[in-house]
Order: sequence, then structure tokens, then C-alpha cells
Amino acid sequence: MAEQQVRFEDGAAYEEMMGKWSRIAGDVFLDWLGLPTGLRCLDVGCGNGAFTELFVQRCAPAEMHGVDPAPAQIEFARGRPGARAAQFHEGGAMALPFPDNKFDVATMALVIFFVPEPVKGVAEMARVVKPGGLVASYAWDVPGGGFPMEPIRAQMREMGLTPMGPPVPDASRMDVSRELWAGAGLEQIGTREIVVQRTFASFDEFWAINLKGASIGPVVAKMSPAEAARLKEGTRARIPAAADGRVTTSGRANAIKGRVPG
Repeated sequence: MAEQQVRFEDGAAYEEMMGKWSRIAGDVFLDWLGLPTGLRCLDVGCGNGAFTELFVQRCAPAEMHGVDPAPAQIEFARGRPGARAAQFHEGGAMALPFPDNKFDVATMALVIFFVPEPVKGVAEMARVVKPGGLVASYAWDVPGGGFPMEPIRAQMREMGLTPMGPPVPDASRMDVSRELWAGAGLEQIGTREIVVQRTFASFDEFWAINLKGASIGPVVAKMSPAEAARLKEGTRARIPAAADGRVTTSGRANAIKGRVPG
């Protein structure tokens, strides 16, 4: 059975569930890119601005834009103190509201598998980046079990349930990403794996945060109390707790970058 698709509308809930993960992985991603300051930059699928804010703080761009199709996410992003230097726009990845050759860098943070036609999304990033500029992305390796909520998803599958997920999960695979970047005519393509961890005060904190998210909460809400309890306890068994009760989970993302010819 195909996975149900995820929609993000609540910026605050996304911040607790995935925004923090985005910054943890984003730090490694930006270290890898090694960008100088003073560039004109675009964050495609910026969501609630978690990565955009990190980008501004880390790279001090001369110009920073974020674009996302969800109005509630954009509203949350505009309220971020650390992202006041950025301009946020409603729009889709397959038809970016910018002219050709406007930016030095275009990034996608945890987005490529949400773009209905990834080929168009990468081509659009390449279009709006000037010759010699950089097009880069990182996304959880969902097919390979790299999604940070994989313990919950694994327990769902064991129970015969269908986890919610991105519409094009294979777009996060490294081989598929290489094909997308090469197909857009990008050159000097490089890839790397990003493995990160996040620690929660307790399993109950981990569980409560993930219930706020668009990928887990709606599924649990439709369960009977017995099913929900089975899912929770089955997931608990998959995540060992430290002596003080803390639990640590991991995420694995695939990252890719390439240059616009010229």
C-alpha cells in the first residue's frame, strides 16, 4: 500500500517535530558547502524558516529569500527573530517566482521528496542560479530507514499500518539525486551522507513531540486506544533509554551539490 502523504500547516508544531532536526542536519550541510559570506541565496521549500534562519546566522548572505507553498509556515518564518534579514514568499518549487540567474546559491532542506515532480524542482533551482552558482540539497534517506521517526514507522509497519510519508520518497536516494542533478545539467556534482542524533529528556517527550507532527499525529488520532497504546509501547521497546531516562534517536540524510555551467 502506498504511503499517505504529509502536509505541513502548523509552523510551531513543525518546529518541535522537525525544525530542530533541520538545524542539526543543516549545520553539517553548511559546513560541507563551505559558503563565503555576502552571497545572494534562496531556500526552496523553506517551511517555517528553521533552515533559512540557520543559513542567515551561519553565512551572512547579502540577500536571502525563502519560498514555500504553505501560508501558515511562511507566517511563522516571518516571525523568526534570526531570519528578519530574509524575505519569505508563497510559491511552489516547480515554478519559482524569480527571474533567471538571480541567485548565487539555491538550497532545498528536507524538501526534494515533497516536490511532485523532482525533475522540475531541480531544473527550477538551476534556472534561478547564475552560471557558476551552487544548487544543493539534503533529505532524509526515507527508503533506507534514515528518517528520524523510523522507530515509529517500523512499529506501524509491524502492526500492518501504513505510515504517512513524502509523495516521492525515492527522490532522497543518493543515486536518484545524482540523476536529478546531472539531468538538470549541473556539473562538479558531489555527495555525502549526513548522520545526526537528537536526545530527548524521556521517551514520553519524544513521543509527545512526534504526535504534534503531520506524519504521525493524524495516524494515531484515528487509532483505537488499544492500537495507540500498542504503537507507543512497541516504539518504546525499539529505543533504548539511558539510566537517567533520556533517549537518543538518529537521522541519516543524503546531501548533494552541483554547479550551474558557465
